[in-house]
Amino acid sequence: MVTIDERKAIIQPIATDWYGGQVAALDMLRLDELHPVISGNKWFKLRLNIRHALDAGFKTVVTFGGGYSNHLIATACAAKMFGIKCIGIVRGRYDVLTRALIDCKDAGMQLIFVTKEEYERKEDTAWIRDLAAHFDELFIIPEGGANEWGRVGAGLIDRFINDSYTHIAVSVGTGTTLTGLRNKLPHKQHILGFAPMKQGAYLKEYISEHLREGNNTNWQLIDDWHFGGFGKWNDELLQFMNDFYRTNNMPLDIVYTSKMMYGLRQMITNGFFATDARVLCIHTGGLQGNASVKDKLVY
Repeated sequence: MVTIDERKAIIQPIATDWYGGQVAALDMLRLDELHPVISGNKWFKLRLNIRHALDAGFKTVVTFGGGYSNHLIATACAAKMFGIKCIGIVRGRYDVLTRALIDCKDAGMQLIFVTKEEYERKEDTAWIRDLAAHFDELFIIPEGGANEWGRVGAGLIDRFINDSYTHIAVSVGTGTTLTGLRNKLPHKQHILGFAPMKQGAYLKEYISEHLREGNNTNWQLIDDWHFGGFGKWNDELLQFMNDFYRTNNMPLDIVYTSKMMYGLRQMITNGFFATDARVLCIHTGGLQGNASVKDKLVY
């Protein structure tokens, strides 16, 4: 049986000095420790998708992403681990492959490049099958694993979260992980979703549509700390990541978790949480995304 040792996902306390002791507890669930590439929530969103594809007799999985997509890399590595072929439909043309796309190819992923306009058709099954006509029996995994298998898989993260936490903080890309968690966690636990893109509140509709009856409660999306947009960063964010590492011996990724932790500390400072709040942050991995700023980081 193909698997990853989930016992590596420890909960690490964040240093009291970092948040000024203004809440009763602030901890990090280190899902980044699961695997160097299929880390964080990616493992949970992919495992049931690929398992279903194999059980149903599909020969190939196909998914989507941009040139810097952690999801593409994770899918390529997971497909290799499970022994199934995979295709990545990539948004945009690249005369020189990014590090992420090179890693995808090295893991055995077949890359198909399309224009940004064509990429908007990624939910058109017929178009996808025309693109990959020479592959038989395709199973389509939406971008970010955003389907029922991805949501149910993400919900399995609940096994690491005990009832003592009043708030759960998680980065949001497609909304799949937040949806899975809201469907599984007790309603009394408030879920904070941090969107790393401008106007990320648009994800509210997707999340609400996929929450089971009675679960559309006690959660919110926050998109105040996007640093200019998805994948954007500045020197302030880099300095924040370095300071966080020096204090907590914990690496953050440039795209998701760093922005979440930056925003969370601002919220703590501004008195958003009661002093008896117990907050669990979820590290969603993706540390390979730091390759472009590696020379600017202390880790």
